[in-house]
Amino acid sequence: MAFSQATEIQQQAIPVAIAGKDLLASSKTGSGKTLAFLLPAMQRMYRGKPFTKRDPRVVILTPTRELAKQVYAQLRTLNAGTPYDSTLIVGGENFNDQVKALRNDPMFVVATPGRLADHLEHRSTHLNGLEMLIMDEADRMLDLGFAPELRKIHQAADHRRRQTLMFSATLDDPEVIDIASEMLNEPKRIAVGHAAQDHGDIEQRFILCDHLDHKQAILDRLLEQENYDQVIIFTATREDTNRLTELLNERKLKAVALSGNLNQTQRNNIMSQFERNVHKILVTTDIASRGLDISKVSHVINFDMPKHAEEYVHRIGRTGRAGNKGDAVSLVGPKDWKSFKNVEVFLQKQISFTALEGLEGKFKGLKPAPKKTYQPKKNTKAKPQQDKAKTASKPKKKLDKRFYDNMAVGDNVFMPKKRKPAEPSADDE
Repeated sequence: MAFSQATEIQQQAIPVAIAGKDLLASSKTGSGKTLAFLLPAMQRMYRGKPFTKRDPRVVILTPTRELAKQVYAQLRTLNAGTPYDSTLIVGGENFNDQVKALRNDPMFVVATPGRLADHLEHRSTHLNGLEMLIMDEADRMLDLGFAPELRKIHQAADHRRRQTLMFSATLDDPEVIDIASEMLNEPKRIAVGHAAQDHGDIEQRFILCDHLDHKQAILDRLLEQENYDQVIIFTATREDTNRLTELLNERKLKAVALSGNLNQTQRNNIMSQFERNVHKILVTTDIASRGLDISKVSHVINFDMPKHAEEYVHRIGRTGRAGNKGDAVSLVGPKDWKSFKNVEVFLQKQISFTALEGLEGKFKGLKPAPKKTYQPKKNTKAKPQQDKAKTASKPKKKLDKRFYDNMAVGDNVFMPKKRKPAEPSADDE
């Protein structure tokens, strides 16, 4: 496969995994961690005997379908020509077809947590004989709310001989620490580089924008002037994804949109066409920020800044892969300012801005809001001395709180009036 030297995460993780120990590891995007868990898994298949004949021996979990497909493709390359078959179990595809595939007793299962948990509930598969449980991008799975599914999978394969490998972008996340303490047994911790560490092969630029139309004009200029092979444009919403794609196609640019509302077949077709260079531009949300490994992607453009600062690193990591150089351009408007400042804190450096000639904006950033301090209001209106004297001289009336015989009173005291004796009339006389 033309690999001549192991990356740093591979050098540190592979010996630990081959030794059969649990592993909790983190490394920056594009560091080669997929092979860091696939190679030990293949080695275990060669070296050891299965616990049972029917259950999967290795389960690899990923947060998204796209990342699952990337891992599955690399796994298929490695186990080609071997008796170690594998299957892909993700949401959005036919459930019954997946049941049939699981009945063939594959040794490897690459899956998303939600769909695998569904198959466990329907008893389509069992994990009593599972030898290795591998979680890739564990922090992202927890962000997406897959903690209950992860615990269900863990309980289905909870036995002493199971080995667990967990890879995460950060080891400091409280949720990652909690679930690792539940699922891993005395793990070896490995941290290679900081998640926010600069990628030497990626040039990063930040451009200030006044409003949406200004962003659109800057995007048009970038696509006109930049010499690119393929571009990934990240937006904040599905609506923006479709809108931008339509505008780019009106300008005769080969663009395609990818978002979470598409079914799995549509997503597969879009990614296949983009990988084959049928489309030059992919407009997408954070659904494609992890797992895409396409060497021809020369530019990443953040049309909108990501909500979570760590997603910025994963976004720009789609370019500058396999030793290639990449460019990452981020457009920062007033609505993006808070997200931008979070990215600046995450990267632990002060970021400077660039501008395109003729498209300089007026927006220069937002000033931090002043901290509000409580100040008691001063009563400037002083009452005249005469009023004080009058109020002081008036005696306070005492409330009569007595109860009258055989009469219940509530909040308001009821004072019955005494009737006057009626005057005698002429008839009475």
